Amino acid sequence: MASNPLSRLLAPRSIALVGGAWCDAVAAASRQVGFTGDLYRVHPNRESDATTTYYRSIDDLPVAPDAAFLAAPAADVPAAAGQLARRGAGGFVCFASGFDETATDEGRALTRDLVANAGTLPFTGPNCYGLVNFFDKVALWPDQVVGGARGDRGVALLCQSGTIALTLMFNQRSLPVGYVISVGNQTRLALEDLIEILSDDPRVTAFGLYVEGIKDAGRFAEAVAKARNAGKPIALVKAGRTAAAARTAATHTGAMAGADAVFDAFCRDAGIARCDTLSTLVETLKVLHAGGPLAGRRVLVMGASGGDMAMTADVSRDLRLEFPPMTPAATAEVAAAVGPRVTISNPFDFHTYIWFNEPKMRALFQAVLNTEYDAVAFMLDCPPVDRADVRAFDVPIRNFVEVARTSKARAAMLSSLPDTFYEEIREHCTVNGVVPLQGQREGLEALANAATIGETWRTNPPVALARPSAPPRNVRTLTEDEGKAALSAFGLPVPQSRTVACTEAASAATAIGFPVVIKAVSADLAHKSDVGGVVLNVRTAADASAAGERLAALSDRVLVEQMVTDGVAEILVGVTVDPQFGQVLVLGAGGVMTELWHDSTSLLPPYTAATVEAAIGRLNVSRLLAGFRGKPAGDVPALVEAVLAVARYAASHVETLAELDVNPIIVRPLGHGVVAVDALVRLGEKA
Repeated sequence: MASNPLSRLLAPRSIALVGGAWCDAVAAASRQVGFTGDLYRVHPNRESDATTTYYRSIDDLPVAPDAAFLAAPAADVPAAAGQLARRGAGGFVCFASGFDETATDEGRALTRDLVANAGTLPFTGPNCYGLVNFFDKVALWPDQVVGGARGDRGVALLCQSGTIALTLMFNQRSLPVGYVISVGNQTRLALEDLIEILSDDPRVTAFGLYVEGIKDAGRFAEAVAKARNAGKPIALVKAGRTAAAARTAATHTGAMAGADAVFDAFCRDAGIARCDTLSTLVETLKVLHAGGPLAGRRVLVMGASGGDMAMTADVSRDLRLEFPPMTPAATAEVAAAVGPRVTISNPFDFHTYIWFNEPKMRALFQAVLNTEYDAVAFMLDCPPVDRADVRAFDVPIRNFVEVARTSKARAAMLSSLPDTFYEEIREHCTVNGVVPLQGQREGLEALANAATIGETWRTNPPVALARPSAPPRNVRTLTEDEGKAALSAFGLPVPQSRTVACTEAASAATAIGFPVVIKAVSADLAHKSDVGGVVLNVRTAADASAAGERLAALSDRVLVEQMVTDGVAEILVGVTVDPQFGQVLVLGAGGVMTELWHDSTSLLPPYTAATVEAAIGRLNVSRLLAGFRGKPAGDVPALVEAVLAVARYAASHVETLAELDVNPIIVRPLGHGVVAVDALVRLGEKA
């Protein structure tokens, strides 16, 4: 920690506690965790006694403290921060509330004073619970301290909620925890700062986050990339999945890329495991702590219960885990151990014939742990240790752990229920590198999460956000022909077309060749089909002339273009600009299916052919592209190139692009390409 710029705050040798009852709790927590440094108490009224000396102010302290815990009234905190800065302290925890989180003028004024008085001093909060550093035995924490890392390796838990940080610390799941840090309002130190700093700590194995909001998405993305480069994966829970996007979008693209969808895309593309529950978060962190991301999705689950194995297959049906059969060589070894009455499969019910035959049981474990699976899990639930004889369960587990220690396999114990692994056996598993996964669903989710992170790290470059320095000014909508011309210059295929006066529709159509589509041309018609501004399948000059006359009511010009008649599927491709994460590429079912299916996925830059193709594969409409019910397969390679063309245009207009919507791109049969038949582009001026 010596080279860490936050070393004095995170691993102090002297601490000043500023406040009353809450600081009493911090003092107790410090003793509980084993803090051996100097502890100074600051209070304006308390009298000193034989055991505790109280100083009237920070200025009266005999030394500049490495760290401080400020639990004074909010109105007094800015002055205390100023005193710490003048004395040359190392940083502080601002436990006090009543700042920005109140959304009042008074709270905002206090925050401004706090920031100004603190100068460059690092601090967590305001409105945060504090921090615990189990590695260095430090607790700036006004509550009980339990658990912690077993040795010099553990995960860092970074939370915006003090209560959730406390809850995670209280886990009875044998998660080795090195740091617990509550960040509160993130006024000075935010999640991204701590990820960046702690990525350099060799004792930290992974990060677990509880997130309510990201302070600086650009810095957050950089910190996540640094953690990845350091081999420290991230799992998180973020509140707000159901919150609607707080803005109005002019395009389908904007409507589909809501705030949570963008954050979800960031997690997926950056290789972060986004968990729905704290239970899954803890189980995922246990897998990541024990050996990092998984190398793949090939999993073997075994146990002595047919019911457990049947449930394993059912519970994991949507997790993209793979349960391939054992190789012939492994099957032969397993068969020699379990006997002829056992059917060898995966998930594998090996029955109880050899349960009390330790040599046979070890031979079974040796056979399965030497297979080429990415993870091997032994599923077993134990009775309560204080009310039953657990030896019949304990011996097989210890044999499994002993064999796993000498194998290269990523090994786990897996229970159906979270509370059927007693602590002694959990700890035995953990210290020997076997993950004690508690709860069938969350345990399997944890394996799937670790596999997904591994897959992303292997295939995706780190996310590099494309964000304008400020939203563009004076935004205007290009006409369709202008938008298509701009995109075509970057390689997007568009139909042969002409923009002419309404009276010239027939001659333009004849020159292009029938059938054609004729559309009204106006920047004010964002969704032309809604107002009758599109005439399809025009096959004669007379029909073209009639269409031109009808559309004259909407515009004085029309766009006449070649009609595509051999489409396999229609795809929406668009870019929206998220207020935090910047440009977001959105793919979805296009045409009339956009609003009907709500079938879309979002991506963050950089975009590659591989990431775009994978995104297309996530869409339900991809079934049409594969050749549905005898129909021809679509030209997916051409679609990928078209999407990348849209992305290139967006990247070259980072400062001025407000939104764009290419809907649809018609995908023709394989080898025949794609055509973008509608485009809406909104551009502004650089702010």
